[in-house]
Amino acid sequence: MPEPILNDISHRRYNPLRGSWILVSPHRTKRPWQGQEEAVTETTLPVHDPSCYLCPGNKRAAGDVNPQYESTLVFVNDYSAVKEIQADYKSADRDGSLSSLFLQAESVTGKCYVVTFSPSHNLTLADLTLSAILLVIKTWTDLYTAHLSPSSPLVNAAAPTTLPPSMGRDRTIQPNAQYRYMQIFENKGAAMGCSNPHPHGQIWTTTSLPEEPAMELEQFKKYHREQGGCHMLEDYAKLEIEKAERVVYQNGGFVALCPWWAIWPFEILIVARQHKRALTDLAFEEKEQLAEILAEVTRRYDNLFETQFPYSMGLHQAPLEGSELEIECSYFHIHFYPPLLRSATVRKFLVGYEMMAEPQRDITPEQAAERLRGSGGVLYRKKMEERS
Repeated sequence: MPEPILNDISHRRYNPLRGSWILVSPHRTKRPWQGQEEAVTETTLPVHDPSCYLCPGNKRAAGDVNPQYESTLVFVNDYSAVKEIQADYKSADRDGSLSSLFLQAESVTGKCYVVTFSPSHNLTLADLTLSAILLVIKTWTDLYTAHLSPSSPLVNAAAPTTLPPSMGRDRTIQPNAQYRYMQIFENKGAAMGCSNPHPHGQIWTTTSLPEEPAMELEQFKKYHREQGGCHMLEDYAKLEIEKAERVVYQNGGFVALCPWWAIWPFEILIVARQHKRALTDLAFEEKEQLAEILAEVTRRYDNLFETQFPYSMGLHQAPLEGSELEIECSYFHIHFYPPLLRSATVRKFLVGYEMMAEPQRDITPEQAAERLRGSGGVLYRKKMEERS
């Protein structure tokens, strides 16, 4: 266990993934709360909503009609954050002028996809069967593989893949350029800005390497260089499994834990126990283990406060295109950033000191992990259905 004194004093913890620090204030958990409270999600959603843009057979906002799909559906986002085709732009070479120093810009192209998790309007990852989650993982893997650079070392490890039928009917799903990075993520719940309750995620591919994965990759390379070729998250997973105090759930392939440096109250990091660069490195059994741990994490979240637990979740893995060193040092992991703090209605805000100085948290990661370990078992909604 951490030194007992850390449960009572304000202290800082180091985040090796970013090379940054976070302030921990465990004594603040007792402060009264008279601020904003979130609305509790009590509405029971139907299996199919005729007005939903993501349900099978319905018309989307831009006018296209969804097929009568039976597992996942992938389509190019009708309101993509990046354009696939546009004019190129790059700031003029630095000539010593103030403009060349401060007013830098470069064009970014890419492609944004929407991925529904199932045809059912009311089934989240916490509700889905393991076989259904496995189909989501397969869809992620297929899209990632389809966008890999032919020169990537990952190509040799990737199993032959074909795009799912829902993609094959839409030629616009095929990449027409080589992108640098693919970010797979899910925003769940209105508190996290989700605009449609039908369970779904997004995939953004860009010609640039985004800030967060780029920062992590630099730290991975630094650790690999300084620690004789070892991988940071492989060593960290081993340490956490040995100590067990922040582990929420583990199986043969993955461990879910509240990281030592967590910012969000019930933040979880899913880490491959052995070095895996990307989804393409996972054998079928490991994908089954990933499905299991995703189910465990999301179910425990919902059980914790007996609510549809909001979060932002994202996969970090090797770039689609990169040097051999970048690919080798990459390490597959998943971040879960949930905002709820004390109950289903009280959330954490990153404001004030956290915006101007450094992140801060109240409840310790050890306390959060203990509560999440105790929130396993049958999903609370199923228990309510059995009682009614």
